[in-house]
Amino acid sequence: MAAEGIVMPGQHASTTFEPISIDRTNTRQSGLGRSATRESKKEVRDPNLDINLPYRTLSRNANLREYTHDEPDGVTETGVSADGTPYSVVAFTPDDKDNPKNWSKAMKWWCTMCVALTCFVVAFNSSVITADIEGLAKEFNVSEEVALLSITVFVIGFGVGPMIFAPLSEIYGRRVIYGSTLLVAVIFIIPCAVSKNIATLMVFRALDGIAFSAPMTLVGGTLADCWKNEERGVPMAAFSAAPFIGPAIGPLVGGYLADAKGWRWLYWIQLILSGTVWVLITFTVPETYAPTILKRRAEKLSKSSGKRYVTEQDLDMRPFSDRLLNFLIRPFQLLFGELIVLLISVYMSVLYGLLYMFFVAYPVVYQQGKGWDAGKTGLMFIPLAVGVLCSAACAPLVNKHYLTLVKKHNGKPPAETRLIPMMVSCWFVPIGLFIFAWTSYPHVSWAGPAFAGFPVGFGFIFLYNAANNYIVDSYQHQAASALAAKTCIRSFWGASTVLFTNQMYARLGYQWASSLLAFLALACCGIPFLFYFYGAEIRARSKYAYSGDDEETQETKVGN
Repeated sequence: MAAEGIVMPGQHASTTFEPISIDRTNTRQSGLGRSATRESKKEVRDPNLDINLPYRTLSRNANLREYTHDEPDGVTETGVSADGTPYSVVAFTPDDKDNPKNWSKAMKWWCTMCVALTCFVVAFNSSVITADIEGLAKEFNVSEEVALLSITVFVIGFGVGPMIFAPLSEIYGRRVIYGSTLLVAVIFIIPCAVSKNIATLMVFRALDGIAFSAPMTLVGGTLADCWKNEERGVPMAAFSAAPFIGPAIGPLVGGYLADAKGWRWLYWIQLILSGTVWVLITFTVPETYAPTILKRRAEKLSKSSGKRYVTEQDLDMRPFSDRLLNFLIRPFQLLFGELIVLLISVYMSVLYGLLYMFFVAYPVVYQQGKGWDAGKTGLMFIPLAVGVLCSAACAPLVNKHYLTLVKKHNGKPPAETRLIPMMVSCWFVPIGLFIFAWTSYPHVSWAGPAFAGFPVGFGFIFLYNAANNYIVDSYQHQAASALAAKTCIRSFWGASTVLFTNQMYARLGYQWASSLLAFLALACCGIPFLFYFYGAEIRARSKYAYSGDDEETQETKVGN
């Protein structure tokens, strides 16, 4: 359920889709060379890489200084277009009030809490309905497997939506995508709540999943817009916890609400919470996307001065066919052609599937096994949420340790150093699952399966953040596409797991069904160790991955 900060910069609505004709031969000749001729692989590592910059939208030779540096006069470059018209590329000035990174701490924290709350609500919406699947199945006279499809189609939307909304956000910016998609999502909750048949519920639940995927895609980038690198530790930790706490709190609230009001109120509560965050995002959070802000500034300056002010997107936009390749085709090229992307995606998919299996496994163990009601069963998710919070609290410490490694490697640590938290925390998930498995006998205390959720929740954030960081460091300018591939396969697997969990527990029994999940998680523990020891060699042979070894080898040869 965790969101990805993979959205690229956007343009104002009035921007044309094709770049203006400008001769930049003189200004860009020095930047050409090997990196310009090898589009697939980034061999020179950017230690300050920000994947929210428009690497997939702009050409390889685009000058990104406009988005990364302040300029005293507000102009980063001047030149003459092919038709002889002078132009200036706009930039932020030092202490520019329009630059989100210069906003007050209070404003930054307000934006952070608004987007984190939105992320929490979306995650909550995905799981709250698990509290009364039986009530839904009974009213519409369908099997529980069919009723569980209401979770499946929603989560599938999380995999489909980013493929649509990431390109749109590059055109229109963050704020309009937040506002429009959340509004659509809020409206589509109503047909779910009043549906008269299962088909209506499924259709609008699927549309809701697609619409809600947009804010989940944008929130990481929004925080990167507002906070400087050295300030990001605590805000990112708070944000990281939200998408994992939401699924844990959903069954807790939903259990008592369903017992008191019935399954339809599980949708009305979604409407109330989603409507609240839509108001907050739409009316209190301004545009944070630097390229969109600068685009509007360029248009305003051009209109008021009569001179031509532009942004990099006007100068070096990729052809539409290249952009389409990067958004739709490249993620799957990386998924099926790159071992690192494939195995990390498999690992994250297993974790994501385990999270959604828990929504079915807890009712099986406590409601079927112990005869509890939905409300009391929901309380058993509290240790899982506490584990997530404790993990988030430790995130700044992990980041501090990484900074010591950066210093040790003179500012250029190998990508594999990102795997250290993963190698430590990977064991928590199978440990928790084994405890859950062998304390789930009906005659054994409720405390065993409940507290087993703590190590599972504690491991989730460490694993998830480490995996994302490793992909970013390994694939550099291809990272956005690699993360998109991971999100897609993860969402489809997580969506499918709820459909067979009941049958698995019925056939294997509580203990061996959960043990099977534990053994699966245990097998995945080998993945970070594999890449820690052999990742550099794999990257060196990869078509797309960054390989510092290539760069170091070349430098050694030159020195000799």
